[in-house]
This record gives sequence, structure tokens and C-alpha cells, in this order.
Amino acid sequence: MLKKVSSDSYRLLSPATSRNKTEIERITRIINDHPFPSHPIQPILSKHIPLSSLSPPLVSQVLGRLFAAHSNGLKALEFFKYSLKAPKSSPPTSDSFEKTLHILARMRYFDQAWALMAEVRKDYPFLLTCKSMSILLCKVAKFSSYEETLEAFARMEKEIFKKKFGVDEFNVLLRAFCTEREMKEARSVFEKLHSRFKPDVKTMNILLLGFKEAGDVTATELFYHEMVKRGFQPNAVTYGVRIDGFCKKRNFGEALRLFEEMGRGKVEITLQILTTLIHGAGVVRNKIKARQLFDEIPERGLTHDCGAYNALMSTLMRCGDVSGAILVMKEMEEKGIEPDGVTFHSMFIGMMKSKEFGLDGVCEFYQKMKGRSLVPKTPTVVMLMKLFCQNGEVNLGLDLWKYMMEKGYCPHGHALELLTTALCARRRANDAFECSRQTVERGRCLSEPVFRMLETSLSSTGELEKLEELKSKMQKLHSFLPPPGHS
Repeated sequence: MLKKVSSDSYRLLSPATSRNKTEIERITRIINDHPFPSHPIQPILSKHIPLSSLSPPLVSQVLGRLFAAHSNGLKALEFFKYSLKAPKSSPPTSDSFEKTLHILARMRYFDQAWALMAEVRKDYPFLLTCKSMSILLCKVAKFSSYEETLEAFARMEKEIFKKKFGVDEFNVLLRAFCTEREMKEARSVFEKLHSRFKPDVKTMNILLLGFKEAGDVTATELFYHEMVKRGFQPNAVTYGVRIDGFCKKRNFGEALRLFEEMGRGKVEITLQILTTLIHGAGVVRNKIKARQLFDEIPERGLTHDCGAYNALMSTLMRCGDVSGAILVMKEMEEKGIEPDGVTFHSMFIGMMKSKEFGLDGVCEFYQKMKGRSLVPKTPTVVMLMKLFCQNGEVNLGLDLWKYMMEKGYCPHGHALELLTTALCARRRANDAFECSRQTVERGRCLSEPVFRMLETSLSSTGELEKLEELKSKMQKLHSFLPPPGHS
């Protein structure tokens, strides 16, 4: 199936060898711990990170960590620029450039993102690809108007790429609107420009995916029939989109009918389609069918991966079979397949809903996750923080915060809000202040509720100097942040 270019599906973390993990964490901590924007970061990088040690894969992996850690975009940009000082024999990779661009665009540092693309155009034109174009254009579509997105597309053609765009670039523009589920706008662009750019099957699949992601199965099917009427031959991606749409709407029977139709039409059956169907079986609580589909994978000459195991575990959890899911996880580990963040997220959800395992089960698997040095993604962090803080385990919440910080990550603002609320309610204003200070120094703003809670708690203990320190840091930070909606 097509992959959306978004923060939840765009895989930015490249695999790192165990030998490199320590160095990646060290560099990430140096960057994230630097008091931004009080002091310039380049001298610190020069002092602690020799250019000779920065191989292109290492730079890419560090930037992947900075992305996942929601680090400040300007810090990531400074690190990327520092890496460009390395010998010309080690040019930057497109992966590093794309990650830097994504970090900037996500934080709406659009001026810096455009400037970076112009600089790369001059010195490293080979880095400019449809993928980098898609990263910036998707964020412009998210934060700006329809007209501004079209203007950005034209600017890309005239000022950045400086070539006549074809169907590949047209597909990028359509994907930008589809990613934001702006299907009216996507359809408008298609009708307006399809005569200039000759659409291909990928064009049609992007639009089909957009209708599916918007949750409109009827519109998806109508567009599918239009696609066929226009003379396009459905492929595995086309079927995958439609199957996923029916699975999400609990119409598992129709999804299976399409699966059978693929077999009759000799359309390639992919691992992703089987994984989607296993998830679909979970949605309708049919664990027997899920297991049958899972067992079919090797019979079709395919190999189980972490995603397939996660789908089966998720299905078992939905059916209340937590013990069965634990056995599947053990089987997965015995076969040498490493559990990932999705694995643990599914296990946490299943245990939270289970009377047999509950909070104790979550805590056990939380320690197991830490033992693997696995860093959870934002939804898992927020979910765990909420569970710990609302069940009187504020020390575990603080432990999670410290674990993330040690790994070079700054947890999401909602996680800080949950932790601050719990700490202040227990008269632990100093701990709440320390977490807030760490957040601001890493280039992240505090929400209004967090600041007000700290203001109340610190005022009651007569520690107003800490509040003034925080105010000063926040004011300085605000002067570096882009205005809302700026593009």
C-alpha cells in the first residue's frame, strides 16, 4: 500500500548497530540538553563532536532521534549544518537532509526550510527529490490555505528544482492535500491540472487512499469505479487501500471478498495486505480467522515480520486473550524478531483493559521495555503518563520522564501537563519546575495550564525566583519561534 508522508508513518529512525547506539544517544543528549536559545550551539558541537567521527549514517541516525524526540527545529538545523563541514569525501545523504527539513517544517520554521532547500540547490542539488518536496509541501498544506499550497508548488518548480514538473511532482501535490484529508481540494487540483500532467495509476491510488483516509468508503468505491472507467488497471496497492477501508468500517466480509478477487485476478498478494486483514479480523473480534491469515503468510512464500506479529497480538488483545498475546510475543522473540514500539503499545493497552493483568502487568512490561532500551513514541508516552499519574504512581511518571530525557528525548507537552498536575497536587512543585525547565531549555514552549499550575504552586512556597527564571527563558524562546500559521 501507499505510505502517507506523515509523522506517524514516515519512518525516520534508521536501524542503528548496538555499537553506535551509545554514541547516538550521547550526541542527541548534547544537542537536546543545550540551553537554547541562550547560547550558540555550534561551539558545543565542535567541542564534543569531532567532525572526523560524523559518518553520513551516524548523522542520519542522530537526526532521526531528534525528529522522534520532537527536538527544536533550529537545533537540528544547526547540527545538520555542522555536519556539512565534514570533508567533501563524505557528502550529506538525502535521508539526513529530509529529516532536517521535516523537523523544521513540522515546527513551522518555513523560512528556514525554504532557505535550506535553496542552499542545498546550490551546493548539493542531488539531495532535492520528490520525497523532500513532499515533506515541505505536506506541511504547507497542513498549515496554509489552498492557494498558498499551489503557490508553494509553483515556487518549487521555478526557484528550487528549476525544471518542468511532470506526473511525479503532480502526485506529490495531490498527496499533500490527501494527507490532510482535504479531498475537495485534492479533487479540484486533479480536475484543474490533470490535462497538463498525464496521470498514472499511482495518481489514482493516491486519490483513492485520500478518500479512504477521510473515512468515506462510498466515495472510495465511487472513485475506484471512476479509475477503472478511465482505463487504469487496479494493482496490489489499489486492492490494499480498498481492503483497509472495509476493515476499518467493520465490513470484514467485503474485505475478504476483495482478497479472494485478487487471487482470481492473479494480483500479487503482499505481506501488507495480509497484515491489514489480520487487523481487520481483530476489529470484528475474529481471532480464529486472524490466526488462519497469519499462518497463511509462509504458505504464500512470504516471511512474518514485526508488523504481522503486532497485528496478531493486537487482535488477541481486542478479544481479551492477553495471555495468548504474550505467548505470540515470546514466539516472535524466539524467532529473532525484535519487538518495537507498536508491540509494547498494544501490550500496554491490552493489559490496561485486563482485570487479570491491569496496572501490575503494565508496570512489568514497562520495565521490560526499558530493559531493551526501547524508546516509546509519543502516544505511548502520553498513555503511560496518564495511567501512572491517575493511579497514584507519580514516581513512575517521573521515572518515565527521566528515562526519556536520558535517551535524549523531550516528552510531548501533554505528558508534561499530566506529570505537572500530579506533582503539584502532591506539593512537589520543585520536581514539576525541574521538568518544565528542562522542556524550555530544549527549545519547547510550556502550555498555559502548566505555567499557571507552576505559578500557583511556587507562589505558595515563596519560590518566586524560580518562576521569574522560567519566565525569562520562555520570553527568550518566544523571540525565536515562528508566528502561528506562518508559511
